[in-house]
Amino acid sequence: MYAIKLWCYAKVRVDLSAKLPTKIPSCVTLLLVLMVPAPAASGSTKGWLITMQPRLPVNGSPLLFRIKPPKAVEQLSGKWLGHEIPFNFDPATKTWFGFAGVSLETRPGSYTFQVSATRKNGDPISFGRPVTIGKAKYKRISVSVSKKFTEPSADQLRTISEDKQTKEALFNRVTPEREWSGNFRAPVRAPVSDVFGTERVFNGKVQSYHQGLDYGVPSGTPVSALNSGTVILARNLYFEGNCVVIDHGQGLLSLYLHLSEFAVKEGQRLKRGELIGLSGGTGRATGPHLHVAVRWQGVYLNPATLLSLTLPADLTP
Repeated sequence: MYAIKLWCYAKVRVDLSAKLPTKIPSCVTLLLVLMVPAPAASGSTKGWLITMQPRLPVNGSPLLFRIKPPKAVEQLSGKWLGHEIPFNFDPATKTWFGFAGVSLETRPGSYTFQVSATRKNGDPISFGRPVTIGKAKYKRISVSVSKKFTEPSADQLRTISEDKQTKEALFNRVTPEREWSGNFRAPVRAPVSDVFGTERVFNGKVQSYHQGLDYGVPSGTPVSALNSGTVILARNLYFEGNCVVIDHGQGLLSLYLHLSEFAVKEGQRLKRGELIGLSGGTGRATGPHLHVAVRWQGVYLNPATLLSLTLPADLTP
């Protein structure tokens, strides 16, 4: 059932139980408010506090949900835009936190964040909360590169196909345990030369959207891990050049492209700030620089937003 109320700017409240006049004076403007029912819930949801960073997410944003139940729960999880979100408990603040994201392709609008939990006595509880997604403004640039990157030969196409299979096997992986801890840290000390979301026109043709951050550093600059995790890829790829991928757990990956040298091996565990290699200009690059990307459960997210989030620190995964 929808509850409908009418207010007039002339400070006259209209009683819907009475018969409305057939004509309303032109000097009175009415405001119609629809009280839309909340999504169906099981169990009482009174007193649940849900916050998120950033407060006003846009397409491309990473998200950190924090949930503080009114009473202790044994388990908590979430669903967001078709993704399962595992949550961890932060005893310092007595809140549950879960990492998520919004793809570049997500349209502005309201989306439901679904919460499921189990109380100490075993009773389940589930409910939904609306989250509004805004539209980000991303720029467009033109870039000139070698034709082998826009018009590859048959042999190069085979290499690209092999790389695609490798990336599909690794880039969408979701491990159950969280490895990251605390805030993410920039991989180099340098200004950003190109931002996330830029529409890139290579040799006059729209080829892609820039799905990371570029740092304009000279070849040989030390590059460090954004956060703790496990190296799942350290090899050369056609477009990415020498590439390192770190799995931070629960579907969150960081990627480091165009390196000149590797300092890690696949399977190696790292802490935040450890050296992973040296910057360079390998792969599809117009010159030496570092490209850093972030993926969450197969979705590219804005690394700049991730670096600005205040995250739970020094927790044991």
